[in-house]
Amino acid sequence: MGVDLSFILVNWNTKELVLGALRSIFSTVGGYTFEVLVVDNGSEDGSPEAIKEAFPQTYLIINEENFGFARAINQALTQATGRYLFFLNSDARLKEGAVEILVTFMEDNPDVGIAGGQLINEDGTRQNSIAPFPSLATELLNKRLLRMLFPRRYPGKERDYSSPIDVESLVGACIIVRRQAVEEVGGLDEGYFFFLEETDWCLRMRDKGWRICFVPQAQILHLQGASVAMAKTEAKIEFYRSRYLFFEKHRGRTRTVLLKSGLILRMLGGIVGNSFLIWKRRYRKRCTTCCRLLLWHLKFCPSNEGLRGVKDVKATHQKN
Repeated sequence: MGVDLSFILVNWNTKELVLGALRSIFSTVGGYTFEVLVVDNGSEDGSPEAIKEAFPQTYLIINEENFGFARAINQALTQATGRYLFFLNSDARLKEGAVEILVTFMEDNPDVGIAGGQLINEDGTRQNSIAPFPSLATELLNKRLLRMLFPRRYPGKERDYSSPIDVESLVGACIIVRRQAVEEVGGLDEGYFFFLEETDWCLRMRDKGWRICFVPQAQILHLQGASVAMAKTEAKIEFYRSRYLFFEKHRGRTRTVLLKSGLILRMLGGIVGNSFLIWKRRYRKRCTTCCRLLLWHLKFCPSNEGLRGVKDVKATHQKN
């Protein structure tokens, strides 16, 4: 017999963070029946053992290697029994009442496929919780400027929302998903390894007539940037790969070529601009990253580079 909620988390060498996320679940859920599923993607920091010891009631799926976020989520989906599926990043913490607010909203709005709350920093300030579908404008221009100039088209943290709104997509650190929508649309596209899989999912759900909604009353602490101390260049490579996959699927070949051309030009500009201050550490790092990204493009974006090639990443606790 199913439960009300299935909480799903993916872990990769983030032992302390995932334990904190699990604590927030068990301390805030309230009167719903629920289960917790954690997919461990080949961690080498003792995460599985720590989870078993601290939360033996958790259903743990252990992979021998890092299969990526989308594949891990799909593994959990085959085992989850909840009417609603709750995806929580290991660096996210549920605030009191967040679960109830989101579940109540979903119950009152049966045409909503995915909903998410307001992500906040430790000091209570807002983070971006809404994500527009990638376009040439969002990927080649300044996103913050777009949000300031066109707040209706590009909603974001700059505006204080007092009630739920329909959006294109959500930042996936904490989202609730209706099982019926998943059964109709299918799971995440496993072509994405770490970025934009939830954005692709939102677009596919909207194409099937499901609404995507932002519910600002539900607050979730997000230790943004603290998930893993992964090599930033490898992460950027993976993000570029995900962007290209999204464009190839949903924007067509011409826009994909224009995106790659524009980003390569921006890399070249970054190399030239940062080289003038290369004796300073941060500019030297930026220049190095741009060079590495450019080299990856010149090698025709090989699939064996990026996070897929990183085997061991240790957890840290960093603030933006």
